[in-house]
Amino acid sequence: MGEIPIRVLSVGTALPGPPIDTAALAERFGMDHLWRQWVDTFIGTRTRHLAIDLTSGERRQDLADLGELAAAQALDRAGISAEDIDVVVLGTATPDTLMPTTVNVIADRLRIDGVPTFQLQSGCSGAVQTFDVAAALLATGRYRTALVIGGDVIAKHYDVKADLAALPPDEVVNYLLFGDGAGAAVLGTGDHPGAPVVRSVLTKLSGLDRAPGQILRWYGLADRGSDEAPASEDYKAIERLVPVLAEEVAEELLDDLGWERDRVDYLLPPQLSVTMTGKIAERLAFSSAKEISCVGETGNNGNALLFFQLDRLLPEMEASSRAIAVAIESSKWIKAGLALERDR
Repeated sequence: MGEIPIRVLSVGTALPGPPIDTAALAERFGMDHLWRQWVDTFIGTRTRHLAIDLTSGERRQDLADLGELAAAQALDRAGISAEDIDVVVLGTATPDTLMPTTVNVIADRLRIDGVPTFQLQSGCSGAVQTFDVAAALLATGRYRTALVIGGDVIAKHYDVKADLAALPPDEVVNYLLFGDGAGAAVLGTGDHPGAPVVRSVLTKLSGLDRAPGQILRWYGLADRGSDEAPASEDYKAIERLVPVLAEEVAEELLDDLGWERDRVDYLLPPQLSVTMTGKIAERLAFSSAKEISCVGETGNNGNALLFFQLDRLLPEMEASSRAIAVAIESSKWIKAGLALERDR
């Protein structure tokens, strides 16, 4: 990535509330055992964490709450203080408010001030985009340490009184796939033995002439009465395109680095659902790589997913090992990927 090595010093994560399994969802929304079997077979996600009370719909935590917890954990694990942070970047599709930006609310709570802050509005690729922006800034030599954060609170779009049996599939699927959460990482230059190096970051828009695969809407007073669903998803388009785009990302990263596929030790595949992740990992064909996945337990929590994967990866990443992560945003189709190497 440049003459100045950028290393991942630590990762922190945060989940709201207890895990909610599919049986609990079915009971809450009055769905039968056949529906549960369908979810288990075609989605595969076992549990998810929601930032709302599933009974009342009351919001218990917002993105700033979860982002603060994840970032504080990352700082603690890195053994550094807020005063050491030179730049903060947040990636999210679901900020708490349009203004003030959630990144600045989190920074304020952490007592970070007097540094550049950036908030990237993006779907699942936003986590990788935070690495892209932060690594580029660190590579200039002007900054030494960056805090990158990714997360989403998607449950705020849930209608806990909805009749799922009456909803179209593009709305029902959102209740099954998604969860809430946040993650953070500390990136740094300088000598940090054992910390993996960011070898390559890839983010590319790939949505020319492609209809959105997912839509999240914001409502103001003028359109609050709209009958449009706040969240909808073209799951068939996602099933068709995400594996193709994921394969393109992997090939581009390998070509950029000159890495052989069988020399990659860890694969962090896209985490839409358990079933889709399995299909994508099989297509990527990293036969020698250990798959690092978390979606079965966390649900698809958007921009937090990469950080949960990294949280599992870092403790077991051995010296002279390599990892490739792939994330695809389906809203307007963004390809994203990250390559890490532990060189000692």
